[in-house]
Amino acid sequence: MMVLPRLQFTGQTCRLRGAAPRVLLPSRVTPSTNNGIFIPKIISKPLKPGYGMKIGIFAGLHGDEEAGTLAVWDLIRWASEQPAELHDFELHFFPLCNPTGCDARTRHSHRGLDLNREFWVGSDEPEIIYLESQLRAESYEGIIQLHSDDTSDGCYGFVSGALLSEHVLKPALAATHSILPCNHDNVIDGFPAERGIIKEGYHGVLCAPPEQRPRPIEVVFETPGLAPLPEQVLATVTAVKTILAEYRQLQAYAANL
Repeated sequence: MMVLPRLQFTGQTCRLRGAAPRVLLPSRVTPSTNNGIFIPKIISKPLKPGYGMKIGIFAGLHGDEEAGTLAVWDLIRWASEQPAELHDFELHFFPLCNPTGCDARTRHSHRGLDLNREFWVGSDEPEIIYLESQLRAESYEGIIQLHSDDTSDGCYGFVSGALLSEHVLKPALAATHSILPCNHDNVIDGFPAERGIIKEGYHGVLCAPPEQRPRPIEVVFETPGLAPLPEQVLATVTAVKTILAEYRQLQAYAANL
């Protein structure tokens, strides 16, 4: 386990059926040596133990979408600096949810599957089994998933779960507009959209367990995949920070009702 200020490093080695390619991870992470997949998990604890809003941040589910993974490592560095705005958050970072796909720079896993269509459908893929176990065990108040779309010319996002999801994504898209434009098409990725927000989605995507109540906020933030990578990373980091700030504000408002 690696420990940084306010951070805990953990993870899971998922056993594969057959040999797996060598997984290349950031230098702070040691790949497993038993022909398994290592999915890192880094936790930023609140200053007062037991009093943190628990949010899961997931990236790298599609191995060819590098911006989300790089943005998560930037967010981990930010959290390690103990910023005051994180004093009441417990953030769980999953920067590399599809290590074999990231290693091969492919959308799919080494078994040729789009892992973001495998959740809660009885999948026996080791990555899905582990991530589903985390989603169940942690019961996140918020789930933020980070992606890039090379068919879009602007940022956009999906919302589901709690009604507050749309209220945190809208300001996030506004905050990133100075970095990358927002996609204002009426149809994005085959779904009806309004000002960059989609309220439908694909079956089998990473989300809270079906039985979880109350439902968490669930946001998928997408950058235009053909935009310069540094701008995608900056936009993603800005979006996540804005979502967290807006969520805190909404929680504080609700507490005063």
